Amino acid sequence: MDLRLLVPAVVAWSFTAAVLAWPVAALLVVAAGAVGCAAVVMTLGGRGRGRSPARTVVGLCLAAVALVGVSTAGHTAARTAGPLTSLARAHAVVTVEGVVATEPTVRTLPGRDTVLVRFRLTATEVSARGTRSAVRTPVLVMADERWQHVQWREGLRVKGRVVPAEGGDDVVAVIRPMGGPVSTHRPGPVERGAEHLRAGLREAAEPLPRDARGLLPALVIGDTSRTPQDLTDAMLATGMTHLSAVSGSNVAIVLAFALGAAGLLGVGRRWRPLVAGLALAGFVVLARPEPSVVRAATMGAIGLIGLSRSRRAAGIPVLSSAVLVLLVADPWLSRSYGFALSTLATLGLLVFTRSWGRAIGRRLPRRIRSWGPAIAIPVAAQAMCAPVVVLLQGSVSVVGVFANLLAAPLVAPATVTGVAAALVAPWWPWGATVLCWLGALPTQGIAWVARTCATIPGGTLPWPDGAPGAVLLAAVTALVIASGRWWAHTARSRPVAMLSAALLVLAAAAPTSSATWPAEGWRFVACDVGQGDGLVLATTPGHAVLVDAGPDPAAIDACLRRLDVEVLDSVVLTHFHADHVDGLPGAIAGREVREVLATPVRDPDHQWKEVQSWTRARGIPLREVAVGDHLAWPGVTAQVWWPQRRISSGSVPNNASVVLAVRSGPVDLLLLGDVEHEAAHAVLLALRRDPQWQAQAGEFDVVKVAHHGSGNLDEELMAVVAAPLAVISVGKDNDYGHPSQKVLEVLRRNGSAVFRTDQRGDVAVVADEGAVGVTWRKR
Repeated sequence: MDLRLLVPAVVAWSFTAAVLAWPVAALLVVAAGAVGCAAVVMTLGGRGRGRSPARTVVGLCLAAVALVGVSTAGHTAARTAGPLTSLARAHAVVTVEGVVATEPTVRTLPGRDTVLVRFRLTATEVSARGTRSAVRTPVLVMADERWQHVQWREGLRVKGRVVPAEGGDDVVAVIRPMGGPVSTHRPGPVERGAEHLRAGLREAAEPLPRDARGLLPALVIGDTSRTPQDLTDAMLATGMTHLSAVSGSNVAIVLAFALGAAGLLGVGRRWRPLVAGLALAGFVVLARPEPSVVRAATMGAIGLIGLSRSRRAAGIPVLSSAVLVLLVADPWLSRSYGFALSTLATLGLLVFTRSWGRAIGRRLPRRIRSWGPAIAIPVAAQAMCAPVVVLLQGSVSVVGVFANLLAAPLVAPATVTGVAAALVAPWWPWGATVLCWLGALPTQGIAWVARTCATIPGGTLPWPDGAPGAVLLAAVTALVIASGRWWAHTARSRPVAMLSAALLVLAAAAPTSSATWPAEGWRFVACDVGQGDGLVLATTPGHAVLVDAGPDPAAIDACLRRLDVEVLDSVVLTHFHADHVDGLPGAIAGREVREVLATPVRDPDHQWKEVQSWTRARGIPLREVAVGDHLAWPGVTAQVWWPQRRISSGSVPNNASVVLAVRSGPVDLLLLGDVEHEAAHAVLLALRRDPQWQAQAGEFDVVKVAHHGSGNLDEELMAVVAAPLAVISVGKDNDYGHPSQKVLEVLRRNGSAVFRTDQRGDVAVVADEGAVGVTWRKR
């Protein structure tokens, strides 16, 4: 393998990621210094055969640093030219004209019932404070639901307040529009044609089952808007997320199919690269030539080169050159997880597929010996990408390789039939629907693999988060690969010793939570349901009270199953935001539910109607509770401290949250729902008026912190109800900055030990002979 370009590419990549926020002058100084050092190194090394390979590699590294340094300086100078940067620092109101550069993403914010639309706009003109300037600056638009139908490559006029972006981001500023979109020109004919094909595919896939309807467009055009959230979570847990986006594997499949079809049709070898080029260009246009798609196309083409016997030796130099070219074209790719995953997966294919495929093939029966490379591909990709995946999900997927092996044969037919359906949809809708039904079969298979493998006990192992965890896993992976032959030889020569060692390691590493969970004597569990609340109070064996159901039916159902809860004596819905009630169908499915209690403030109305329809369909009584109500279940009592009235300021639903003062055996808990400062202060005033509440306020063992740790709290109330344990139910890497540093500082000042579901998983409060303790189960 020729690695002379690989090392410079890695060095240039690392350098670019580190200096994206540097000023232009500093970048040019470093680039000039690298050029000078490269000239010195190459001159001292002599010429021709007298120059050592190490000196050549050092010289190439310095040259690569100079190249990307100059490129990054040029990009930075071009994007910061004009007044937009200074206007952003002043938080000015501006009018920007530009072109939509990325497909808008639309999401509903949990807990707010509002829609957030995000897309990147290449600003070409900015007007503010009486001046108009021509620019070429990327900005991020964060808008409401009025902007969700904006089209890619459409010209827009945006008026809004502009603020600076984070240093090193791929945009210069963030603009929040003050009104709706104003279109200045339609997308071009190529863009409109691509959108026509994409819309035809979505329409043709509409009759498919739920999983196939969402996953088929994701495989073909990267449209994940209709993919069910629980399927997305399952694919993340099993390391299959690369399938639900346009990746190098999709591109390689399309190219391989195009070349195979050209061969069957008798197209000469001379013309087949042209066929492949046309197929690649068409697929990029169909999926839209955004940076991620261009990256995937590049890596897919290189991967195809790596699988070609005649050109395999060129694979790594071509990959290294492609990395350098892409970094020169877009330095901000250096901080993209997608770019890292694509590059590492392609590198694994080039380096390991051939040797590992032969080794695997030798151990397979003769009839399927040729399957060796096909099995080696996902194994190599998983090994190379695992350290980056750890940064994204904080765990190691044990079943990832197995899941990808099962899904691999299904990807090609799903992708090919999906592309064919998109191509024929504008002219033959019925035929496109038939093709989509053919693609639905393998697509449903992929979804089944993801869901099944995600439920395997111990399928994911906890691992340290952040850069230390990634470096540790990379070191472990390198050690296993480097010592693989020795382990294989030792296993053959000393099978008993190796089997004993393997069993010992397995016993030490295997998760014990299935045996030790639920914790004996548990009284309260805050389920890890993501950005939402799902709280469980134990009553009698197999029975519990559920306070809120989180945003995801699968997540709350899984938590209740882990706790062996078969009967819900009551479900209390503190308020009707989606992150507290959307999981209700999962909580009541397959369980006896005796009643649902809820806040009397039916806001938002559509969520209230959904809850009403779910309970009515199951024949579950639904009634309202308010301040002063006393609730009782076996071993558990609760006093309702709020709501007393509707508060119009702040968030009406949040301030209508049911607040419960609970006594569960020897444990006293205060569950604050999502109350904000206004309702929290009203609770504080009520405390001051009620001696019984005052006495109870100083006895709490546990406080469930309001609104996932939002900074909009009442510090006086938190001081009055301070407890040794503070539990925050919050989603990992959420978009709201929860929990806020302000809340964490208040809890620290009050002497509370903080336990967060995003860090600990399911958090359980246990009672043991009158003593109160806490334990947790990390998923």
